[in-house]
Amino acid sequence: MTRSWTLPLLLGLSGAVIATGLRLLGRGTGAAAPVLLWFLVMAVLYSPVIFPRSVSAQEARRLSAADGRPVVFWRPGCKYCLRLRFRLGREAGRLHWVDIWRDPAGAAAVRAVNNGDETVPTVLVADRPYVNPDPGWLRDRLSEAAGGGGTAPDSAG
Repeated sequence: MTRSWTLPLLLGLSGAVIATGLRLLGRGTGAAAPVLLWFLVMAVLYSPVIFPRSVSAQEARRLSAADGRPVVFWRPGCKYCLRLRFRLGREAGRLHWVDIWRDPAGAAAVRAVNNGDETVPTVLVADRPYVNPDPGWLRDRLSEAAGGGGTAPDSAG
């Protein structure tokens, strides 16, 4: 099991334990079901399931060189990665996603541009790194011609 599934599994297990405890204490299904549902929703949000299929850093760079689309380095459980993913909507599928917990080369690439830190999301647009870019700015890069361009985004993080 990779560590990308550790948090979702812990959330699901915690929800089951708490819901079972509520049932055993006589609180009934009315109290246990919403608690379990909340934990399961959080488990899905923090899992790799809602992100487009991850590729290796090497494959992402090769694809990006061919089609000009940005590469996003991310990891499960990152709230900034979730924000980026949800705010991009369907456009997220047009990006090349690299899960740094599954790809050591991806993690090394992120550390190389972030002074040794694994700060995500780190996005490569035309081989230039941007840390936690504004989703609107990134969406604009997707609509531009291959290779991107434009001005740098404001970083938040």
